[in-house]
Amino acid sequence: MHIALLGAGGLVGSIFASQIQSRGHRLSVISRQDCDLYVRGELYKRLAEVSPDILINCAGYTGKPNVDACETDKANCLAGNAVLPGMIAEACDKIGIAWGHVSSGCIFTGKRLDGAGFTEQDPPNFSFRQNNCSFYSGTKALGEEILADVSRCYIWRLRIPFSNIDSSRNYLSKLQRYDTLLEAENSLSELNEFVAAALDCFSLNIEFGTYNLTNPGSVTTSEVVALIQAAGVSKKQFQFFDSESEFMRLAAKTPRSNCVLDSSKALTAGLRLTPVREALQRSLDQWDPQTCTE
Repeated sequence: MHIALLGAGGLVGSIFASQIQSRGHRLSVISRQDCDLYVRGELYKRLAEVSPDILINCAGYTGKPNVDACETDKANCLAGNAVLPGMIAEACDKIGIAWGHVSSGCIFTGKRLDGAGFTEQDPPNFSFRQNNCSFYSGTKALGEEILADVSRCYIWRLRIPFSNIDSSRNYLSKLQRYDTLLEAENSLSELNEFVAAALDCFSLNIEFGTYNLTNPGSVTTSEVVALIQAAGVSKKQFQFFDSESEFMRLAAKTPRSNCVLDSSKALTAGLRLTPVREALQRSLDQWDPQTCTE
């Protein structure tokens, strides 16, 4: 396949670029230097020149060092997470190609009332509509709303990414660097498996739609810390906030999403995702602190 990629310079985009090439596909990176993605028709013109078979969008706005930064840069956050997906959908429809969009599981909080993880059929409960979310989560949920009627599109939900590569964006690295941690239960996504599963959507020709690409199961912060310590990756004595309210008072400017997602739909479709504890253990067994990337 010939694949056009948006957002290749980011953490997730760089892994997409690597795996696309390792699979023998032709890669065309489209950046903001190539065209103004927010001007109607510009992306279509660029895609017409490049003539890819499919497009993958990894571009978006997350805020640095974390989602608190989105609260003071709302215009760019809204543009990157809600406006841009709509512009891409229009361009891909016009040129007649399928595409995939990297979304987020951060549009949910907690679990379902029955105690199970949220499925792709459940409406987001951490969004502007509930008025309970961070601005980042609100824009990601809005982005999915904009794509609700797009027919030839995959929406891939990424949730707290981790890998064996030390990075400021890696959950395992963050836990080791934060002074104090919040105890919470979450679904996680191992980055390499997330990207592989996303690409397999095209190669396996699975049905278009939304997929929770999280490693099956869920873990608490303290469980992950115990795995880090047992693997000998860190000897740090980890400290925890007494409560979420203390965390919000002392360390955060906006609410955080802590949630469990159900990845059964992806597994049933034939996508390969290792159970979360097994994936965490593998990353920690292969941990190399000398490979730190920022």
